[in-house]
Amino acid sequence: MDQKERLDRLVEIFKEDSVLYKDMETPKDDEGKRQLLRSLMNIRMPKAMPREVLELQDEYLKERSLEKGIVHLKDIPAAAELGSRHAFSDKLSIWKGDITRLAADAIVNAANSQMLGCFIPMHNCIDNCIHSFAGVQLREECSRRMDALREEHGPDYEQPTAVPMLTDAYDLPAKKVIHIVGPIVSGVLTKDLEEDLAACYRNTLDLCLENGLRSVAFCCISTGVFRFPGGRASEIAVKNVTDWLRKHPDAVDRVIFNVFNDRDKEYYEQRLF
Repeated sequence: MDQKERLDRLVEIFKEDSVLYKDMETPKDDEGKRQLLRSLMNIRMPKAMPREVLELQDEYLKERSLEKGIVHLKDIPAAAELGSRHAFSDKLSIWKGDITRLAADAIVNAANSQMLGCFIPMHNCIDNCIHSFAGVQLREECSRRMDALREEHGPDYEQPTAVPMLTDAYDLPAKKVIHIVGPIVSGVLTKDLEEDLAACYRNTLDLCLENGLRSVAFCCISTGVFRFPGGRASEIAVKNVTDWLRKHPDAVDRVIFNVFNDRDKEYYEQRLF
């Protein structure tokens, strides 16, 4: 079965699985089919799916990763190679691009407190992108983990800010995903919100250390829809990663600051160069 046949089959399977959209007309073009499949995956509640369907999905998504292009650490220069004199410039990188392409030990997902991903079809947030290209198993694992936490802490449990959760990465090139809830700025930026963001970076790196993950790519936690100012966020990120590396200089090989636009790239360049 080639990639086109996989796509056609998966669209029909996920339409049937959705019940509500099983009679939806399937687009004729491949891009329309890809968007429909992703949308159906986005709205799907966590539940089991037949093994043969998951195997087909895995084959399709792994081929999609190859089509997009997998980015390895060797493809991303350390800041030192670009002239940075930062104390840990040999371990730090700035990379602009799609985090779902990175073959790092771990990538960081800016999650919400429900920890189930984004249910808005085709939404461009990082939470949606990561779940879309990891496959439906990621939402199912997150759901199991949250069910266990609700049994321990009560039925109203939500994941607290700055407490990371480690999961498999499934069909992503990365080995693991670290999901973390960043602070939400609803008005004035306060010291408490800044400390919460700082804790996101420290706690994520602590989790990497505990699990032997030697490369990690951080997204711009809490910026965008969470409204944390990008310049200040980058300052907090670089400072806390630097402070952590001073305490654990041999714990990781590479920390990547992953950005998605030129403005954020400039913010990090100002901190490292």
